[in-house]
Amino acid sequence: MQVVEIALITLGVIAVLALFIALFMHHRSRKPVVIQPLPDNYKTILAEDVVFYNNLSADKQREFERRLMHFLATTRITGVKTTVEDSDKVYIAASAVIPIFGFPDWEYTNLNEVLLYPDSFSHEFEQTGGDRNILGMVGDGAYNHIMILSRHELRQAFLNKTSKTNTAIHEFVHLVDKIDGSVDGIPSFFTDKQYVLPWLQLMRNEIKKILADRSDINPYGATNEAEFFAVVAEYFFERPDLLASKHPELYELLAQLFRQQPAHQ
Repeated sequence: MQVVEIALITLGVIAVLALFIALFMHHRSRKPVVIQPLPDNYKTILAEDVVFYNNLSADKQREFERRLMHFLATTRITGVKTTVEDSDKVYIAASAVIPIFGFPDWEYTNLNEVLLYPDSFSHEFEQTGGDRNILGMVGDGAYNHIMILSRHELRQAFLNKTSKTNTAIHEFVHLVDKIDGSVDGIPSFFTDKQYVLPWLQLMRNEIKKILADRSDINPYGATNEAEFFAVVAEYFFERPDLLASKHPELYELLAQLFRQQPAHQ
């Protein structure tokens, strides 16, 4: 056997061993997650307030419950000048699970903690004063891997069953968007490349309609493509029947992106 062939075989063996060691160390470094059973009062909150959950089959409801408890086992929820109640935990975890329910293995690796403020806050995270117009935010810099939510807005989104908005879902969609490194309205991490161009074209057309006051989509969606994606995702999960009726092309493309049909669960 020639020296070159031996060298190539040796390099191949080393590469395989290196891959094995890396995988072994990766699995060793992951702490086991203990998922507690769903408390009875959590199930009551889901049944009373989470429409998405109630539209699922019994089997899918059990899967939703498991993933909700997994999220709560792996993500801190901290109240800032407010008390985090069980309903808040369920609403936050449900908002996390809903956008990624079509992806069985998804975990929010870019989130460690959710800070819950009592109400709106400013860009400087102040809870008092007149310049408090933020209801939710995905942090960066010193606040990287942190989400901040208004408790009042969180609760209103689940208590109002006819609304097309849900700030918590909006922010979790930003995290989904961010997983590929940029918040740009193109969820390239989990969509086939064939959908990117149609999605861009549809986004830009709909933004023009919003700016021309010819759309029922929240005007905030015209801010940029990232906000459009998050805004229409809220609409898609909160009022899928209405979106399918008024914006069938948009609904179908979102159904492809999220691998879900919330209008036909």
